[in-house]
Amino acid sequence: MDIKTVGVIGAGTMGNGIAHVFAKSGYKVILCDIEQRFLDRGLDTIKKNLEREVAKNKITADLRDTALKSIQPVTDRAALAACDFIVEAASEKLEIKTEIFKDLDRLCRTEVILSSNTSSISITKIAAITKRPDKVIGMHFFNPVPMMKLVEIIRGLATSDETYQTVKALTEKLEKTPVEVNDAPGFVSNRVLMPLINEAIYTVMEGVATPQAVDEVFRLGMAHPMGPLALADFIGLDVCLDIMRVMLDGLGDPKYRPCPLLIKMVDAGWLGKKSGRGFYQY
Repeated sequence: MDIKTVGVIGAGTMGNGIAHVFAKSGYKVILCDIEQRFLDRGLDTIKKNLEREVAKNKITADLRDTALKSIQPVTDRAALAACDFIVEAASEKLEIKTEIFKDLDRLCRTEVILSSNTSSISITKIAAITKRPDKVIGMHFFNPVPMMKLVEIIRGLATSDETYQTVKALTEKLEKTPVEVNDAPGFVSNRVLMPLINEAIYTVMEGVATPQAVDEVFRLGMAHPMGPLALADFIGLDVCLDIMRVMLDGLGDPKYRPCPLLIKMVDAGWLGKKSGRGFYQY
């Protein structure tokens, strides 16, 4: 299938980054969110990030202008019926994603592949609520999307080889590196990363070290570019909590129990960089 128009659902941190890379790669993008203010904020971020690439001589001013013009912001999901491919990048909650996929299944042509940027939720479970489970797949980008090269491609139980090959080729056209993984809670990246972040939070809660000390150990001792607590703030502590709960529910192992301090901070609205406060002040 010839993919020319791509739908992106969600104009937040991940969604606007995904829209950015598709638009820069020559695709028309229909960017959908529930409110105009979310779209305005997402488009503003895309514009700033494209300007940064121009300033660093990574792209031309003409490409920046073309990419911006190719993004159509919409609040009406019905506009996505014109798309040849969809990437869902909504909140990391199963009930939200299943509602979206039921609607997309109704709106989109039968040959259209529906992908999810989920970082932990079962692709098999999402696919099962559609009439096209063979055309549902995970396409997990990493933040910041314009910079990070990896895309985890997650096969659900029913995902066809044809769907996988199409998404693999599409990922390469975006100048990203696809890595195939099978469907399991947290996939590979978050199954390994989130318990590390969770354990780092335990060390703070138990008074073993300050957040600054924990992060310095990882930056200087393990050569991580960013410590686990700064990274948690960057990802969003609410997202970290959602992923831990998905893994605890899906795998049933108490080692995935979210740290009580993580739960408390999310309850307080201390979500990290996006809220201005997490383990650090922003």
